[in-house]
Amino acid sequence: MDFRPDTSLEAFRAEVRQFLRDQVPADLKGQQRCTRSPREQIMRWQKLLNQRGWGAPYWPKEHGGTGWSVPQILVFDDECSLAGTPTQDGFVHKMLGPVLNAFATPEQKAEHLPAVFNGERLWCQGFSEPGAGSDLASLRTRAERDGDHYVVNGQKIWTSYAHHADWIFLLVRTDAQVKKQAGISFLLVDMRTPGITVRPIRSIDDAHHLNETFFDNVRVPVGNLIGSEGQGWSITKFLLNNEHATTADLPELKRYLRELRLIGSTLQVAGQPLFERPEFALKLARLEAELQAIEMLVQRVARLDEQHNPASHTLGSMLKIRATELQQRMTEAQIEALGDYGAIAYAHPHEADPEQPFPQQALARGIGNDMFLRRASTIYGGTSEVQRGIIAKMLFQL
Repeated sequence: MDFRPDTSLEAFRAEVRQFLRDQVPADLKGQQRCTRSPREQIMRWQKLLNQRGWGAPYWPKEHGGTGWSVPQILVFDDECSLAGTPTQDGFVHKMLGPVLNAFATPEQKAEHLPAVFNGERLWCQGFSEPGAGSDLASLRTRAERDGDHYVVNGQKIWTSYAHHADWIFLLVRTDAQVKKQAGISFLLVDMRTPGITVRPIRSIDDAHHLNETFFDNVRVPVGNLIGSEGQGWSITKFLLNNEHATTADLPELKRYLRELRLIGSTLQVAGQPLFERPEFALKLARLEAELQAIEMLVQRVARLDEQHNPASHTLGSMLKIRATELQQRMTEAQIEALGDYGAIAYAHPHEADPEQPFPQQALARGIGNDMFLRRASTIYGGTSEVQRGIIAKMLFQL
């Protein structure tokens, strides 16, 4: 792969910047730091992108996407992050969308894709269960055929943003008599269906984004089955390989580095800016070098995946490990650089401003929340231990 700078990208960057400057309302820019924006902002942002013809920036043209190259996608993400625009619904754009494009029937695409482009439907993911996280194939949520419907019973856990979602893509067991991977199917379920209960889980970052989701005799039309019965495991492997590049969360890593630089230029130690201290400068340089390596690996994995090269699976696991560990080190470095300010319990970015601002609130608010949130980065999407097992099996046949 050629990693030399592409001068043609500057014209594309200028186009994105002009759009963000001239077409995006002020209240959709300069957003508070967060990994996912509020529902209303996500939907408004999606409508605006779709009007511009950029409703699916990560998809190829044949599926209604922009058809952008990997470097163009990275430029788009960079500029949106710098402008502080809302996030898109990553569950559908980076996970479910490619599945629908590859496995859905024309009728299923007609049902769901227009709502994606128009920002009318948000999604969540129903995979993990109590006792079936890393060992996902052991899931026990059942879907039993009853005429033109499946009747779903079971429980999912760690269902991110289920309380905001309109639909869920769900792994269920349709056959308990075969090998456990072979009995899994992939269903799409309307969250308004009777029998679905969502209960909140407040996480260590003091936010509500996780949930338990219960299914009690939930009737799902057979037409909501993606692929065929028993094909769910193959579809899941396809989806999870896409998720590895997503969990790298490159725009967030770049934001962390920008914020660390800002801390270094704002705070002083003994009358000297923090970034002038050799120990801080060395740590900053090392983190920046690691970030550049991650960016190149993201491009490489994406390019190999476009070519359907099986090496993308192994490199995707490597990327997942290195990027999520870097997320943890960067947020830890931010807390360390803040010193005493890193111990202040600032209000969560999605909460109202306190009547009496805390010291350095504009600089430090949300950093502690992110540091706690990133404790889970090496767990969700396949733990680092599982990824190392995949690498050992693929490369060394262990």
